[in-house]
Amino acid sequence: MELSYNGQQYHGWQNQPNAISVQEVLEKALSTLLRTETQIMGAGRTDSGVHAKQMFAHFDVNIAIETAILKHKLNSFLPNDIAIKDIFLVVDEAHARFDATQRSYEYWLVQEKNPFFNKYAHFIKADLDVDAMNKAAAELLNYKDFQCFSKSNTDVKTYICDVKRAAWICEGELLVFHITADRFLRNMVRAIVGTLLDVGIGKISLEEVTEIIKSKDRSNAGASVPAHGLYLTEVVYPNSIKKINE
Repeated sequence: MELSYNGQQYHGWQNQPNAISVQEVLEKALSTLLRTETQIMGAGRTDSGVHAKQMFAHFDVNIAIETAILKHKLNSFLPNDIAIKDIFLVVDEAHARFDATQRSYEYWLVQEKNPFFNKYAHFIKADLDVDAMNKAAAELLNYKDFQCFSKSNTDVKTYICDVKRAAWICEGELLVFHITADRFLRNMVRAIVGTLLDVGIGKISLEEVTEIIKSKDRSNAGASVPAHGLYLTEVVYPNSIKKINE
């Protein structure tokens, strides 16, 4: 399934023992409609308060279903802050997380008080040197090991990520950071944005950004920016995961 959600009311994507998650709401709705306990696997794990313009998840079903009808029923059943965009059949071995080849995020900033963005963009009043921030962002493409931007004590096998795009773009009242990579570490985008903002306000130099990356030490990087400005915007898969003529 392809879906989108406003993460404001959820403690992230993944099921939590004592807090509501997007995954939990979807699994309960699917299990009710399919009349059997149904678990889903997402393309990734967004943190508490993070939004997704595009997310994918897979689930197994042992009965014949009309995907268009299931999509309609599921959207009627779900709260307004979660929307199913599509449901389609995939090959048996397809996996929403491991088959994704590319992911993209946006981080939204506003530099003037704006009542329409106060819950959906990070407000920062300081004057920012966007050119310097873009030069620092471009430096990310020269490295692969991003341990310095990973949440501490995270159980991952590798800190290697292939960043293919990193740039700040003015989009009307918003200043938006766009970043694309094959994979992301936990808290990575928010830590990168916090570090680039330190460049923008003149707290650190471009050379210091390079040293931070080389240090592999999270304590050297900038503070993580708030979750409400972060959006998962695209997840890319090979066409081969879809079943043909179904």
